[in-house]
Amino acid sequence: MKRIRIRIGTTEIKAELNETRTANAIWRMLPIKARINLWGEEIYFAIPLSLAQEAGQAVVHKGDLGYWPPGNAICIFCGPTPISTGNEIRPASAVTVFGRIIEDAMRLKEEATEGMEIVIREEDDG
Repeated sequence: MKRIRIRIGTTEIKAELNETRTANAIWRMLPIKARINLWGEEIYFAIPLSLAQEAGQAVVHKGDLGYWPPGNAICIFCGPTPISTGNEIRPASAVTVFGRIIEDAMRLKEEATEGMEIVIREEDDG
């Protein structure tokens, strides 16, 4: 299992990547640094990677990591978005889920403000 660390400000959490082609492509890009955008309880940011949809999902779960092909963006789903109904978490359009946060995703959202830097790197053994 490939594990990563995601940091925004002083908050850092762990996540695991799944076995999709998308996860493998993102793993090869690490470390990733970008500036975040917020959309409801979703954190997203563009990366220099253009991939086709892989088993797209129109509804995701809290803590899912998704790749959004129309924006070449990584999305971190911490809760409902502006187009969600009830407690569902609905991306702007289908995403490829390539991993999952294994800690409390809301810790990231609580620290995040528009334009902050996000850093994603391989988890080290320490």
